[in-house]
Amino acid sequence: MTRLIVWRHGNTDWNAANRVQGQTDVPLNALGRDQARAAAPLLAALRPDAIVASDLSRAAETAAALAALTGLPVRTDARLRERHFGQWQGLHLTEVAERFPEEYARWRAGDPAPGADLEPLHDLGERVAAALLEAADTAPGGTVVIATHGGGSRQGVGHLLGWDSSVLRSIGSLANCHWTELRHDDVRGWQLRAHNVGLITAPITVDAV
Repeated sequence: MTRLIVWRHGNTDWNAANRVQGQTDVPLNALGRDQARAAAPLLAALRPDAIVASDLSRAAETAAALAALTGLPVRTDARLRERHFGQWQGLHLTEVAERFPEEYARWRAGDPAPGADLEPLHDLGERVAAALLEAADTAPGGTVVIATHGGGSRQGVGHLLGWDSSVLRSIGSLANCHWTELRHDDVRGWQLRAHNVGLITAPITVDAV
């Protein structure tokens, strides 16, 4: 049974300020580095066989904390980047609401392609899922930890599981440095086994049999 651990990066100053990051390369802040170091021993205990990360520094730095404990190299994949937020990148959400009221309202309502050059959710899910599958192929029957981003992980996991947008909107977001666990076997395919696992929030387990 192959296991994927889809791990959101640690906190950044833009996270703390509600500034839209998207594919802007924002590094971890001190809290984010502490979060990564705290989560790393829990993930190391899962005995990963490989580590893959988005090439954006906040994800790569998060993965490096686990690599330091396991001795595993980190392979980067640009397909694991966060959603591209087009004209919103770098703006506070309050600024987005003021400058792009119609697009912001559509985004809040769950429109998968609200405009303002935001990457459509289908495209996001497709590219992240492709990266997740390739990562899984590096360690068949093993465990792969994938350091990525909140929005990208949600859509990639949902695409892999075949979930539509209404289901995805009912799944809570990953907290910083928390993760989702997926497992695959030849009979049942991909299954969600746990979500939002980490030090701060109790895990929400699914199909724990």
